[in-house]
Amino acid sequence: MKKIIVLICICFMAFNCKDTTSSEKQDPIVDKPFVWEGANLYFLLTDRFNNGDTSNDVNFDRTLETGKLRGFKGGDIKGITQKVKEGYFTDLGINAIWMTPIVEQIHGGTDEGTGVSYGFHGYWAKDWTRIDPNFGTKEDLHALVKEAHAKGIRIVLDAVINHTGPVTEKDPVWPEEWVRTDKQCTYDNYENTVSCTLVANLPDIRTESNENVELPPQLVEKWKAEGRYEQEVKELDEFFERTGHPRAPRFYIMKWLTDYITEFGVDGYRVDTVKHTEEYVWQEFKKECDYAFAEYKKNNSEKILDDNDFYLVGEVYNYGISGGQFYDFGDKKVNYFDPASFHSLINFEFKWNSKELGYEALFKKYSDSLHGSLKDFGTLNYLSSHDDGSPFDAVRKKPFETANKLLLSPGTSQVYYGDESSRSLVVPGTEGDATLRSFMNWDSIAKRPRTKEVLSHWQKLGKFRANHPAVGAGAHQMITEQPYYFYRSYQTEDFKDLVVIGLDLEIGEKIIDVSKIFEERVRLRDAYSGKTATVENGKITIDSDFNIVLIEKDKS
Repeated sequence: MKKIIVLICICFMAFNCKDTTSSEKQDPIVDKPFVWEGANLYFLLTDRFNNGDTSNDVNFDRTLETGKLRGFKGGDIKGITQKVKEGYFTDLGINAIWMTPIVEQIHGGTDEGTGVSYGFHGYWAKDWTRIDPNFGTKEDLHALVKEAHAKGIRIVLDAVINHTGPVTEKDPVWPEEWVRTDKQCTYDNYENTVSCTLVANLPDIRTESNENVELPPQLVEKWKAEGRYEQEVKELDEFFERTGHPRAPRFYIMKWLTDYITEFGVDGYRVDTVKHTEEYVWQEFKKECDYAFAEYKKNNSEKILDDNDFYLVGEVYNYGISGGQFYDFGDKKVNYFDPASFHSLINFEFKWNSKELGYEALFKKYSDSLHGSLKDFGTLNYLSSHDDGSPFDAVRKKPFETANKLLLSPGTSQVYYGDESSRSLVVPGTEGDATLRSFMNWDSIAKRPRTKEVLSHWQKLGKFRANHPAVGAGAHQMITEQPYYFYRSYQTEDFKDLVVIGLDLEIGEKIIDVSKIFEERVRLRDAYSGKTATVENGKITIDSDFNIVLIEKDKS
């Protein structure tokens, strides 16, 4: 009887045991630290990603006919949470989500030759203290952070301190002691980039001022109508008493922005229009962000993901990694990389480098920079974005090369929503940035085989990057030029990560020299095909139907 039971158990185990060489094998769970320098960050327009609640699609009578893709389209915080829960981001290897500003936008629309435009993009603030109902509620944001953190995904919000929203019939200009409206930037030197309005009718916050100012009357009236004036004033009094800051415009906004850290536990801010504001403002902002993050962690110890600092990445428009730590205004150079301000800047140069350089030259350039002039700092690379009219591949003819260069380059990768599904960045009938901001192409993902094939490639590379800090944060070294193989190595304290990657390979059998990276008899796995092999005489053989390999230790 015992023999029969043992035999049944063996058969049961064999039946349930998956073939470890199958390409359908589940990805192994990798115990690794999260490092912002090598993160895989997904950037989306809150209004254009996914509509999780159609009941909030229209607010404040924003019903005028707009120019094409210039109005609200229904995307919201609930829609993002829905995709988090479905595992869309996890399958894509995303470990941080940056969403456009969610604060209450101006109620009216502007009309400047492109048809009426509403603040669907989030950069036209009316009230920093409230989430725009088109995007959702406080409860919605709490739910998003909770669900994202449960899957190891960080949430990065977007901070605007430089300007308010435009003036409309429904949105009066803020008081003169708060904003300037008389001088438009010419961008020919430091002064004419900082102390001016970016464009006409975009009131510029007087961030240089240290004069005490009263609350704008339109905010006082609004808060009283909403029944929260006393509470807002009480919190402001406490903030200014704690910090000792003057009641100057920039400090009000810093208080309002850091409230999203202490209340919701968001993990970072992407900071808008950095070079249009005095550099010391960002040192002040970082100090308040760090304080707020520490307070959140102290009061929510059970919700802490890790011991990473609060993440601040700056948008210094046209900054490129070749400039090292400096941005040149022509008459003045400014270092925005500083332990007292930004950990990382968005890299506007990456798309040009990707067009001009092959894989090895690109990867070496970024590895050398990040372990040289930018050591201890980071860069956020992108190939398409919401306001860059010259993307790497606007018509999406090169989705595989785009993924390879973005996801396998050293540095933090910024996946713009739809990069992974070939959402077109050329939309007939649009003007300006609108062509970059169509609604996410979910129908194409569901119905088109080609889109599914592209998405699968982005998923495999994305998950490999997320599982291996070495890909984005490690040192790069070429193994052979032809066929092209390289390895990445990363080590911090007791954690060590090594991977081997091959690109543009022959289909079929691939004999790979891993003698400089892995020891004899170590079992390795190609995360792209799912095939495994054991190191013999310093080599492994992978036979797959793909021209790429992503080699890691097999931990299944």
